[in-house]
Amino acid sequence: MSNAFIQVQGAEMVFTSRKGRFHALQDVNLSVQRGEFITLIGHSGCGKSTLLNLIAGLLLPSDGVLICDGREISCPGPERAVVFQNHSLLPWLSCVDNVLLAVESVFAKKESRDMLVARAEAALELVGMSHAVAKRPHEISGGMKQRVGIARALAMEPKVLLMDEPFGALDALTRAHLQDELLKIVARTQSTVVMVTHDVDEAVLLSDRIVMMTNGPAATIGEICKVDLPRPRSRVELVEDARYISARKAVIDFLYKRHNHVERAA
Repeated sequence: MSNAFIQVQGAEMVFTSRKGRFHALQDVNLSVQRGEFITLIGHSGCGKSTLLNLIAGLLLPSDGVLICDGREISCPGPERAVVFQNHSLLPWLSCVDNVLLAVESVFAKKESRDMLVARAEAALELVGMSHAVAKRPHEISGGMKQRVGIARALAMEPKVLLMDEPFGALDALTRAHLQDELLKIVARTQSTVVMVTHDVDEAVLLSDRIVMMTNGPAATIGEICKVDLPRPRSRVELVEDARYISARKAVIDFLYKRHNHVERAA
């Protein structure tokens, strides 16, 4: 799709170390439309995070090209914000000051200090953290830290939100709550999202399409599952929805039947 917002064209990734060369990704081609929510799923070592880091500009491909909004991705940029599994908050700064760092990196040259602070506070309000603006990371829970990490990314007003297992370290109830909040936030901001996950139910609940990666080394895209579910989505209602069950079955079949076979044959 030439009009795609993000394009990954023939991407290869080979890492070189003292142990030799490792071929992580091979001939990856993917198009993402503006406002689409894409999840990357696959077994450990299938290159999900590597592909996300290529889109972020944190890595450069060994071959191929990646494009965002008509421009080649050659380095990190504020239009592509990243949320990691580790919230990466600075422990000596308050929640609002952690968010303010990101805001200043994008808007400091053209906005007053009051406007920058207002942006940071608005982002915290968006993720339900207004009550904790003055708190430091050690004073809040793991789920709250992830909310602040998401607020920091959203405060930059990115064109693309890149998320690497942002809820992976959280307990099941907190994880479910933040998934529901993320659905609401994305609906409000109309963000384009690419997210890495190991969780099949999370992928089906959140995604417009699920990109299923083959096993590494030299991993590539095996299949793409379109999740034909209307938005807004309710996890309670979806559990018995035939379309939800069908998408979930398709992903599980890919991951645990065909790719277990591939592993045995390797």
